[in-house]
Amino acid sequence: MTSKLRVAVLMGGWSVERGVSLISGAGVLKAVQSLGHEAVAIDVSRDMEQLLQALTPRPDVACLAALHGRWVEDGCIQGLLEMMGIPYTNSGVLASALAMDKLMSRHVFEHKGIQVPSYRVLPWREIKKGGALEVPYVVKPTNEGSSLGVYVIYDDAELAYIKEDWDLDRLLLVERYIPGREIMVAIMGGKALGVLECRSDNPFCDYDAKYLKGQSEHLVPAPIGQAALDHAMRMATKAYQALGCRGVARADFRYDDSLPVDRAFYLLELNTQPGLTPTSFVPDIARHAGMSYEQLMQWMLDHATCDN
Repeated sequence: MTSKLRVAVLMGGWSVERGVSLISGAGVLKAVQSLGHEAVAIDVSRDMEQLLQALTPRPDVACLAALHGRWVEDGCIQGLLEMMGIPYTNSGVLASALAMDKLMSRHVFEHKGIQVPSYRVLPWREIKKGGALEVPYVVKPTNEGSSLGVYVIYDDAELAYIKEDWDLDRLLLVERYIPGREIMVAIMGGKALGVLECRSDNPFCDYDAKYLKGQSEHLVPAPIGQAALDHAMRMATKAYQALGCRGVARADFRYDDSLPVDRAFYLLELNTQPGLTPTSFVPDIARHAGMSYEQLMQWMLDHATCDN
């Protein structure tokens, strides 16, 4: 039987993903408590002195599973915990930073022979002029998650309706829109746990489809045939290893089923701290694999480390 742990459940942050993080955090906190551990909720802010006080006395484990967004998912918090010698869940400093930066991670994926959509990186002032890529294409931030700030452009005139408060010099990712299906693969400890297809009425699995109940349908295992399932799991595991991830992660693909299987999957990103809300993908995949939400959390706590 696992001994009782003092677990600091970090959540919140100050990025645009704060709301999602707080929802995930509530579920994580409840699960940790139901496992018999002492759980301490910490709402992370820019006040580092306050955070250090909240981490005193030092917990046995810092659970980062509910943290999402810039500054808390990109290696910053992981670096602080490394300095303090506190074991934490999910990936280490380098893998977290690489995964959060869509441009840098794509350089790694391409080097490893993992297919990604063709793309360009341009300042917003240039993208607004139109013609960045042949339509349809996708415009997205290089360092945000939860599909926030992502737009599918079918006509350059639609650029005028983007309401994001982006600085004109901000560099954004412009990538070819891949037709087909939205496929997610959960990876635990370097092994693919399962494959899910997200279906919604939206052009892609956006924020609403991910986090609002009834906005999407999750099919586990994804009904794409065994050869495609096997290929998706191989590519997800390869991406996980390429970035040096650990713990639980999720790979997101577009799957163009009009193409041969070995050319049909395009990796969009690898998420080192995937959502754990009631409508999230990884808990659904774990459930299908016979693992409850609580068992998933226990596994993450058991594999926490600060050895980056």
